[in-house]
Amino acid sequence: MRILLVEDDPDLADDVAGALSAAGFVVDHCSDGEEAWFQGEVENYALAVLDLGLPHLDGLSVLRRWRAAERSMPVLVLTARGDWAEKVEGIDAGADDYMAKPFAIGELISRVKGLVRRASGHASAVLAIGDLTIDTIRMTVAVDSQQVSLSRLEFRLLNYLGHQQGRFISAGEIAEHLYGTGDGDDTNAVEAIVARLRRKVGSETIETRRGFGYTLAAGIK
Repeated sequence: MRILLVEDDPDLADDVAGALSAAGFVVDHCSDGEEAWFQGEVENYALAVLDLGLPHLDGLSVLRRWRAAERSMPVLVLTARGDWAEKVEGIDAGADDYMAKPFAIGELISRVKGLVRRASGHASAVLAIGDLTIDTIRMTVAVDSQQVSLSRLEFRLLNYLGHQQGRFISAGEIAEHLYGTGDGDDTNAVEAIVARLRRKVGSETIETRRGFGYTLAAGIK
């Protein structure tokens, strides 16, 4: 899944981006409020991690502009200041969660995963679709309680489909969340990954609708 990280401290940004990537996310990084506002307006992100103290345009203004434009992705706000007034102001502006610096990277990853799950309508860290289970914490997949060995890209693709139940996802959108781009070569790679997944988790698990894309079959047996 694709995440927008907005943080002007280069060391912290590197640490957070590295941890998010290790957790299976594709990360786009901005260090400027104006750039972040534009990116959040035109790109499709599963979540944004947003620092409040940004150059050119502060984080609260970025968040208000996103929400005014009906950009609904979950937003986890970061700030070096931990007073309650600012926390309330951030939540009133449309933040979904809030962390004051310094924070533990592991806790941030846990909150990010929780926000993504809840935004997709899943309360549990384990997604269960028929006989298929996807553990978003351990990054493992099982079919009929038997663990299936997947590559990182295979897991990312299956996990993204699991969080998008009820709609068909185009190869281009999947490619954006796997690689950060959706050009022809990447969409061809998505088709190859889907083919490998079907061999590993069952040919009926991933349904294709021509012209619409892929979805996890609701009635997996």
